[in-house]
Amino acid sequence: MASIVAYCRAGFEADAASELDAACAGLELFGYSQFVPGQGYVAFELYDAQTLQHASQSIRLDALVFVRQLIFCPYHFTALPKRDRIGALELDTFVLPKAGVLRVEHPESDDGKELSTFCRKFTVPLRLAMRQHDLLSKKENPALATIHVFFTDGESAFVGFSHPNNASPFPLGIMRLKFPADAPSRSTLKLDEAIQSLLSEKERQRWFKAGNSAVDLGACPGGWTYQLVRRNMRVEAVDNGAMDDALMETGLVSYYAEDGFKYRPQKGRVDVLVCDMIERPDRVAKLMSQWVIEQWCNVAVFNLKLPMKKRAAAIDEIKTQIVQQFSDAGRTATLRIKHLYHDRDEVTAVLFS
Repeated sequence: MASIVAYCRAGFEADAASELDAACAGLELFGYSQFVPGQGYVAFELYDAQTLQHASQSIRLDALVFVRQLIFCPYHFTALPKRDRIGALELDTFVLPKAGVLRVEHPESDDGKELSTFCRKFTVPLRLAMRQHDLLSKKENPALATIHVFFTDGESAFVGFSHPNNASPFPLGIMRLKFPADAPSRSTLKLDEAIQSLLSEKERQRWFKAGNSAVDLGACPGGWTYQLVRRNMRVEAVDNGAMDDALMETGLVSYYAEDGFKYRPQKGRVDVLVCDMIERPDRVAKLMSQWVIEQWCNVAVFNLKLPMKKRAAAIDEIKTQIVQQFSDAGRTATLRIKHLYHDRDEVTAVLFS
């Protein structure tokens, strides 16, 4: 039986499983999801192993909100001996796409993190063995597939692959960012990750460049404004709290103590709208759609605070709401939503038309 393994944040397994189940059902890929709450991954077991290749070509990682990485696994080992795990893998029997990268990984969970040292040390001899069996290119080549060996404990591992055009380029699917010492809050990492992971290089250069203008709704103390200022953008910061003094001293920030739901840009429009207000997600989504539809901004980047239960269902409702708003206005929308590493009980979205 082949498996599709989806990495996710510990505690969000049910949401990732719900998305994966729906994606597989829509493609008539039959099977069932398995997970234990808190384990940091979901395994979808395919009834027909022959459908794994179709799955790898059809299920899109960027269409799944709660999944960080997808690996397509024809092999699952459950009793690997500690003295000779490589021999027990029987590499000469593997049928995998020719790969240019090997990743030996573990769940991002409390239990999984205990495997991190082992995975790091195991990578070197396994890479050598895989090159000897012609499973890996002689030199690392990210343009080829990646082989993933995903240890769920010291004796059990899924072995599979991902394609470079349908995978996170980061180990464990996590973009790790260093917190800037002069940033006013850790929320700054959420916007930085969103800009880097949800936008293409061309989109970043178009919208988040020096001299462009932005509005930050729910700005205080300035974590998101910080990311705009460091890119030399002019910012209208809107909130009732106090902004970071250092940001205000840059001369790039104008502060407005106003209601974010009523505020409009000072000159009629800006290049970018960002929003991290603590409000109902449907209300925030409606406001973001209005800004894009009315052309008060070119692109909106925003957080949606999620309910504790049925989070995947809540995202589906918001997607439907936004599509309907744009349809009523005779417009189409590009919407990207992801549960980023630096998010908690929230997701980050990008919206433009």
